[in-house]
Amino acid sequence: MELSDFGTKLSSHSGILQLMDDIARPLGEGVRVRPLGGGNPARVAPVEQAYRRQMEHLLSSGEDFEDLLAHYDSPQGRVSFLEMAAGFFKKEYGWDLSSDNIALTNGSQSAMFYLFNMFSGTTKGVKKTILFPLMPEYIGYADQGIEEGTFVSLPSKCVFYDDRTFKYVLDCDAVASYLEHHPETGAIAVSRPTNPSGNVLTDEEIGTLSRLAHEYSIPLIIDNAYGLPFPDIIFTDNAKPVWNEDIILSMSLSKIGLPSIRTGIVIARKDIIKAVGNINAIAALATGSFGPALAHRMLESGELTKLASDVVMPFYKAKAEKMEGYIRKYFDGTDYYLHRIEGSIFCWIYLPSLKIPTLEFYSLLMKEGVITVPGEYFFFGSEQQKKGLSYPHEHYDKCLRLNYSGDDVLTEEGVEIIARLYRCYS
Repeated sequence: MELSDFGTKLSSHSGILQLMDDIARPLGEGVRVRPLGGGNPARVAPVEQAYRRQMEHLLSSGEDFEDLLAHYDSPQGRVSFLEMAAGFFKKEYGWDLSSDNIALTNGSQSAMFYLFNMFSGTTKGVKKTILFPLMPEYIGYADQGIEEGTFVSLPSKCVFYDDRTFKYVLDCDAVASYLEHHPETGAIAVSRPTNPSGNVLTDEEIGTLSRLAHEYSIPLIIDNAYGLPFPDIIFTDNAKPVWNEDIILSMSLSKIGLPSIRTGIVIARKDIIKAVGNINAIAALATGSFGPALAHRMLESGELTKLASDVVMPFYKAKAEKMEGYIRKYFDGTDYYLHRIEGSIFCWIYLPSLKIPTLEFYSLLMKEGVITVPGEYFFFGSEQQKKGLSYPHEHYDKCLRLNYSGDDVLTEEGVEIIARLYRCYS
């Protein structure tokens, strides 16, 4: 059997495959697992109780549950949810939109796959590209381009602080210069909060990218899976929700308690939304109904955003503070730096003295029952990599992404083991 180039590319090993496989695949018999790897959110009791109430309401409301099971939604998504969501965003933020500006997808990962390939690849004989202006970026993007070489990236600038923390910042001049000299750029893409580092692009940085997108008549794609107004896993004040017709905003219900139901929400210009709906029809026939059905009354009443701000955000903020405490305790005396945890459910630790690549370090940690994600997977899209060389950033093979949303005891044990092995390989 011989696969096409498309089939070979999408069925080959990838970082996101490794990450998801690590979540589900058990380690050896008798190995105590410390799961600091994948992106699975925590179970938060008040959120689960709210969804249970919505499910009970569906079950007790005539044939609402049976209608939910028995009918396809439209390719653009559940019409009643789209209309309600448009009213919500217009009322809360003054965004000039209607239901024609919103589409649902089967998860935000699917949404990003659609969007990246809508704006990259061969277009009238020109190979369009997607620019990632703040590397490192989300592992799940790296292999989503159908055509080879359509993702390009710029290494972030880095600011170090006296308390052994650091922060990635946008190199605005580099982005402007790149766009000036690369008319083949089809879109700019960022995640906010940024997965893996927990970085949150400031309002000023987003404003700069939005202005550049407008100047060059390309969209700015913002993956808002951890952001405002839900799930609101943001611990900084300088990160207001933003949308305009130069922005494609991708949201998700996964991190506010519905990861398995796969509901992505895309807000964009009407022509872009129509295209997303058309792709849904071809790729998936229709979108799933359970996510919007469960969330509808909660978003409409304000319960969903109140849960986000009053329960979900404080829950993860407390987790993040514990994680920082574990790292400071066990890495004390070593050469390490922790990215400031401004959002998401991850922390990102830089180990400058590590004598082996983090891919190899990750394998050693797995033998100890500690599941992490090595940093190499989060650096992609450089010309240097196309020549078989490593990404041109000193953090490339010296960082680990750690998920802090799980059991506190297992998380602390995992950090202690990582620090112990780091001492052995420094």
